[in-house]
Amino acid sequence: MAGTRGRGRSVDAEAGWTLLELLACLLVIGIVTGWGLPTFATVSRNAAQTSRVNLFIQAVYLARSEAIKRNGVVSLCPTSDGATCQPAADWRSGWLVFVNTDRDSPAALDPGEQLLRVYEPWDGGHILSNRSTLSFRPFGQVGVTATVAFCDDRGAAAAKAVIISQTGRPRIATRSASGGQLPCL
Repeated sequence: MAGTRGRGRSVDAEAGWTLLELLACLLVIGIVTGWGLPTFATVSRNAAQTSRVNLFIQAVYLARSEAIKRNGVVSLCPTSDGATCQPAADWRSGWLVFVNTDRDSPAALDPGEQLLRVYEPWDGGHILSNRSTLSFRPFGQVGVTATVAFCDDRGAAAAKAVIISQTGRPRIATRSASGGQLPCL
């Protein structure tokens, strides 16, 4: 058989797609993309929020462990410049961890106090807290419980909170202590 190769396919046969096949493929691609993009956006927002929550928990553990290691007070406070505590500032503008040698309350980073770590701002949402600063003591207590809620444009339904116990241990929650939604403004 002249002009054939392999399993009987003709070399002269036209290779390609018909207009109907091409439109069907484009339709399937459009449906899959339309279905997947909102899911991808949700996954992306969840990842950004989880990353910020994990950084805050890291800061809590750093402050707690350094207070025990140094046998002194280590504080965590909001900052907008990365160099001073600003208790009136929104936690989303960043926060810092420092050795609070003078044990002031609310905590303030004074000259001579060692700055341990500065955390970058979070542009993806806002952070609400019932405490303006957190101070950890060498015996593992924070003094008071604290709730720090991380909210984005999806509101309270997608909020996550870091709840810090009397002993200074953080945990993540998606509901308030009363079982309702977390407060998001």
